[in-house]
Amino acid sequence: MHLLPQPSSLSRRSFLRGVGVSFALPLLDAMRPAFARGAAAEVPRRLVTIQTNQGIMPHLFFPKEAGRDYELSPYLKLLEPLRQDFTAFSGLSHPGVDGGHANEVCFLTGAPHPAGAAFRNSISLDQFAAERIGNETRFPSLIIAGSSAGDRSMSYTRAGVLIPPESNIARLYRTLFVQGTPKEIEARMNDLRSGRSLLDTVRERAKRLEQSVGAADRSRLEQYFTSIRELEGQLLQSESWERMPKPKVAMPEPEEIKDAAKLITRLRTTYDIIKLALENDSTRVVSLFIQPLGVLTEIAGVGHETHSLTHHGNRPEMMEELRKIEEAQLLVFRDFLNGLRGVAGDGGTLLDRTSVLYGTCMGNANGHSNKNWPMLLAGGGFKHGQHLAFDAERNEPIGKLFVSLLQRLGLESDEFSSGKGRINGLEPV
Repeated sequence: MHLLPQPSSLSRRSFLRGVGVSFALPLLDAMRPAFARGAAAEVPRRLVTIQTNQGIMPHLFFPKEAGRDYELSPYLKLLEPLRQDFTAFSGLSHPGVDGGHANEVCFLTGAPHPAGAAFRNSISLDQFAAERIGNETRFPSLIIAGSSAGDRSMSYTRAGVLIPPESNIARLYRTLFVQGTPKEIEARMNDLRSGRSLLDTVRERAKRLEQSVGAADRSRLEQYFTSIRELEGQLLQSESWERMPKPKVAMPEPEEIKDAAKLITRLRTTYDIIKLALENDSTRVVSLFIQPLGVLTEIAGVGHETHSLTHHGNRPEMMEELRKIEEAQLLVFRDFLNGLRGVAGDGGTLLDRTSVLYGTCMGNANGHSNKNWPMLLAGGGFKHGQHLAFDAERNEPIGKLFVSLLQRLGLESDEFSSGKGRINGLEPV
């Protein structure tokens, strides 16, 4: 039904613009997460999701045998000291997610046909979790780009809107650990109050519009009103966080790394910041989108741009360069996992309490295959030390793995995206 403009209300198109503004409020620089209500969970659990968007060469990642007695593949040998702390997966993909590189936007959503003209994304796994557990921490989630030029993330709102990432690691550090001056704090408070005023305006106009539409549209508007009420609560609680001290850390503020060639150096610092944020309970949900750009000259033996290397055509010299890039990423990832494992608490380690998902959006970037995505899950309190191998052609939905992760966070979720029920073979300790 098309809604005509009303003299005392908004046109449908204008109203949607207003709603777009209101839904964007959690993404404003001024926005702060909800103030913790009541006691935190006895054993806080956390979720970190990591996508490297240029692929992972499958023949170097997938083990040949399934089960617990499998021989480590060349890439997994890099993680050998952590063998009992991770599970490797094969035979996973998102049903209906196609389009080669276009499917990077669906890594955490599973929304089908991202290359289609009518594509609309859905809520991402990290934001689904943040909606439910984000009120326990200063930041409901951290959304980070692994590239200095990164303007893309894999995080999407319930309305399917991209959430811009933080791509400046120095600013990320300051946001997490540097207390603002009284003047800066007051400016932030004013921003939050302005946000509440904007919501008041949107709600008032929507109420007028509600009087002139049919029952079906009133039902849709009620969903918007519910979202507005939730955002109002977040804004009020965020004001409480503003004057609370931030955690002090021993790590000095890093310099921003603008050189795209220094991806690995940047990732190492980013992982250090993520570890500190989790350790200090500043957040419990993190997404990191890694986009190798340009020629990564800091990696010895690399002289070609990463994307061109992924289309190696099985040429040995190109594959060897690409292997160096992928191994370098896995090595800093290994150090991150070791760092989490080195933090004791809650009757275990930080790694035991943090599910860390690492993977890519294609089964084989050389041919833009969207089947059989290389995926690895570490930590989180699961019974690891195994290779869970599913059908390489008739893949198991990644959504089932997401359900397992949500349930491990303590959420009563039996379905997410294409996944109905937990994934077989992955059991909690």
